[in-house]
Formats: sequence, C-alpha cells, structure tokens
Amino acid sequence: MTIANLRTELRTAALPRPWGADVPANHVIVTHVTLADGRTGTGFSWTPQIGAHAVRALLDHDLREALIGLPAHPEVVWDRLWRHLREAGPGGITTVALAGVDLALWDLRCGGEALPDVLGRRRDELPVYGSGVNLHYSLEELVEQAGRWVAAGYRGVKIKVGRPDLAEDVARVAAVRAVIGPDRLLMIDANQRWDLHRARRALAALREFDPHWIEEPLPADDVAGHVELRRSVDVPIAVGENVYTTYGFRDLLAAGACDVVQPNVVRVGGITPFLRIAELARTYDVPVYPHLLSEVSGQLALALPLPSMVEDVEDASFGRLGLLAEPYPVEISGGVLRASGGAGLGLRWSS
Repeated sequence: MTIANLRTELRTAALPRPWGADVPANHVIVTHVTLADGRTGTGFSWTPQIGAHAVRALLDHDLREALIGLPAHPEVVWDRLWRHLREAGPGGITTVALAGVDLALWDLRCGGEALPDVLGRRRDELPVYGSGVNLHYSLEELVEQAGRWVAAGYRGVKIKVGRPDLAEDVARVAAVRAVIGPDRLLMIDANQRWDLHRARRALAALREFDPHWIEEPLPADDVAGHVELRRSVDVPIAVGENVYTTYGFRDLLAAGACDVVQPNVVRVGGITPFLRIAELARTYDVPVYPHLLSEVSGQLALALPLPSMVEDVEDASFGRLGLLAEPYPVEISGGVLRASGGAGLGLRWSS
C-alpha cells in the first residue's frame, strides 16, 4: 500500500509552569499520513522553544512531495527520506520533521494493536521519576515541587543544576535530598552548562548527596570531554537528549562516554531510529531512559530490553497541556506508568 497524502497542523500550548522566561509554551506539529486505500495514521513533531514553523515547512513541502507514492513501511520510508533531507542538515529540524512522518507510519503499522505489543512488550508497568525545568525556581519553589513528587509516590526526582555560584547548587540539591529522603533516586541535570573543569568541581561538591546520575554535564557533542569526565568521577553520566543521530549515539557508546543514554523519540527522527539506538545501546549493556514525551516514550520503554524509568515533567505532558482527548495512551498513578492498551500510538488529539 502506498502513501497518498501528508497533512499537518501546528498547535501551541502554554506551559502552566513556564520553563523560563524564554520558554512559555511548547509547539506540536500534528501529522496525518493517508494511504491510497484511505487509512490514516497520526503522528507528531515537537519543539519546546524554536523551529516549529521551519519543521512544518519541511513537512509540507520537501517531505510531502518526496513521501507520496512510497510504500507505507516505516523503515523504508525513513531511510529514503533521511537521504533526501541530509542536504538540509544531519539532525535538528530535519530529524524532528522526519519524526512526524515516522510516528504516523508506526501508528498505521500497529493497526488495531497497541504500540508496546507490536514492539514486543517486556513489562506491564514502569517506575516514574518526577522532573522539572526548575533552575529558575526559588529554593522555596523547588522544595515545594520535590514535596509534590514525594506525595505522588514517584520513585525518583530530577532537578536542574548549573547556577553561576556552585554554593547555590549545593544548597538546592541538599534541600531536595532532605525532602525526598535517602531512599528515592535523585538525578541532577546540568543541561550542558559546564566545561570539564567546572563539572569536576561541581560533582566533587555534590557527591555527598548520592546523585543517581549527572545529565548533560558538558556540551552534548563533546565525546572526548565526556570520556575524560567519566574516567575521573564516580557519578554515572547520562547523555542523549540533544543527540540527533544513531551515529552520535554510536560515537558516545563506542568511546565509553556514558552510563545511560536518553534519546528523545522526536529529536532522533521517530520510532525507527529510536529502536536502532536502543539495540545499539544494548550491545554495550547501557540502559535507555527515554527523554520526555511520556505518552509515547512510556510505551516504548515498556518494550525496551534493559530496565528503564519514565520521565514525567510536571504539568508538561500533552494530556496536561490540553492537547489530547481522553483516554490517554498511558496513565501514571502511584509512581508507576501503565499503557492504556489503545490501538496504534493511542493519541487522540483534541479538537
């Protein structure tokens, strides 16, 4: 069966808890791929801050034209379109745009089955950790947020670090550890704010609070820097949310630069490359913890070969942003995520 059409819709949803003055909203491009027999699959591309109009332009013009007439096979289409778009860049808006097509094709591939079952479900539920874009929060706001995660029964929490004064980071991490107690996991995320020297100093100061990992301590593409940092500290290194290709993950894994990889299913180009990255990580015995987008990432994580956890960013899921109609494809309660069992990706976009 061949592809007959691609249609897109751009939606912007205000964040109840802005991710800073420059990120008050998230942008979603909903994609509809229609086959010659009339069946339609629905996917999406996502940008939290910039690039939504550029992504939609790629979809509406370059990708739509190249897509029509191709067989509705996600892997075949992805490889063909990846070669087509490489001139526009090896990742970023190109892979984000490709995700919109790939997710829609996977929605079609699932037919009447749920995504985890099509992929090969390995577990029925997964632990969830609370996450927040909270570096701009006051100490009091941060402590209150950590308390909400404890009350919700989350197995772990993740907070941002990287303030100009290291003493502030130490005070904030100490306060959160005091709230969550010694038994919950505490992850810290520097969002690429440090260089190697600052990272070493910061981790030496934060080590006493038993961080489960340090996320993106250095620029995402600094493979050599991550190798050296991992060699010189005993805090596990997590990377991947800003790595856009299988080649980028291959280089990090082959170099021994990380303990955890965190592909974002949209930024890497969809489910097809996500699964390739997961298999690559498996050969190195490195676990995959999907980044954001819990409605799809949670379903993928249920089928991952190695144990994982699901990230739930407070008030930022598509359901909480009012972008989806119920029933949602996943539900989170009691600190665990379960899939609802809806057909395909299970995404019912609100009108």
